[in-house]
Amino acid sequence: MEDKFILYNLEISVTGDPETFVCSHEVGPAFQVVGEDLVFDTNKKFSMYGMAALLPLLAAKQRETHQNDWMTTDQLIACPDPNCGARFKIDRLDKSEFRHSEVTNVPLTPKENS
Repeated sequence: MEDKFILYNLEISVTGDPETFVCSHEVGPAFQVVGEDLVFDTNKKFSMYGMAALLPLLAAKQRETHQNDWMTTDQLIACPDPNCGARFKIDRLDKSEFRHSEVTNVPLTPKENS
């Protein structure tokens, strides 16, 4: 059994009118997701509250989803502060290939009696 799988690389950007921001967001690219890694430019800041809103969605956005699934079509996530006008845009970029055997010790096919 082949142990390869494909994930989208993601780019998360901050969008919206900075005049409506109450948090320390900066408009523009914030970070990328490549495999399990969050990749930031040197000295780039990102709100931990914004990150908390995004983290549950990132693994799902990396995967192929049905064309009618909201996870496929929706890109904008609101800042969790209800008074802040910032939005976080999740863009799917190119795809990367990974091997099951390089990301876990769990065998692809469980051995009998385990």
